[in-house]
Amino acid sequence: MPGVKTNEIAGTRAVLRHYRMSAYKARQVLDLIRGRDADRAEQILATTPREAARVVGKVLASAVANARNNEQLDPDELYVSACYADEGTTLKRWRPRARGRATRIRKRTCHITVIVSRLPEDRLQRRRARQATETAGLRSRRVAASRRGEGDTSRTESPSSDATSAETEPGELDDVTTDVIDDDGTDADMDGTDVGDAVVEDEDVEETVTADADDEADFKEPAWLDEEAAEQSDTEAEVEEEAPPAPKPRRARARKSTTKAADAAGDADSGAAGEEEKG
Repeated sequence: MPGVKTNEIAGTRAVLRHYRMSAYKARQVLDLIRGRDADRAEQILATTPREAARVVGKVLASAVANARNNEQLDPDELYVSACYADEGTTLKRWRPRARGRATRIRKRTCHITVIVSRLPEDRLQRRRARQATETAGLRSRRVAASRRGEGDTSRTESPSSDATSAETEPGELDDVTTDVIDDDGTDADMDGTDVGDAVVEDEDVEETVTADADDEADFKEPAWLDEEAAEQSDTEAEVEEEAPPAPKPRRARARKSTTKAADAAGDADSGAAGEEEKG
């Protein structure tokens, strides 16, 4: 029994006729979207790097618009129920070749048809259930994130007002005294001077200074320090005596060169004298 003809397929269609492209090239792209949801088919065509994908995308958009405006269908519930490309008129052209011959050029055209229909009820139910679970998962994640944020803010809250209640009142500052107790147990003012004690006179200060100078003059270094210094000087003198004498510079090479130069000069003088005698 023959199947349903292409012109009898139920659904809303859009047709592009006599497009200057071979049906073979258009069919390769149509195979990618056949049976897909309308929104998924649009995404596939948008990412396919072919000229036929751009053309088929326009035909699909036209079919969805026809279903929305003419049939009052929801675009989110549509899918590509059928799509095909038929051969159109072929344009014949001629190309000259060698020896006066000619070759035929065939310029192909095609008719692109895209049909969209409403999804079946079972597919719609599965799709709605999947969307509901995704929405519930997103909501639960948002709630968990908000609760974590609230927990963090509660941890970083400032301390309670019990610490602020411990602040001193202005009336309590009047009872605070400014007395300071020295190391010896006597009372003193804030500037550090004793209250009730006599001020030290200049004469007493001079006496303490002279006493310290006399003590430094009477101090003498112990005898063992002098002995160590003498031993150190003796060892330094012995080291200087044991050091070998410095070597004398050698001048043998310089003397040889000077003697060679003198001999050469003497030979030159004797040769000149012999030539004079011969002359």
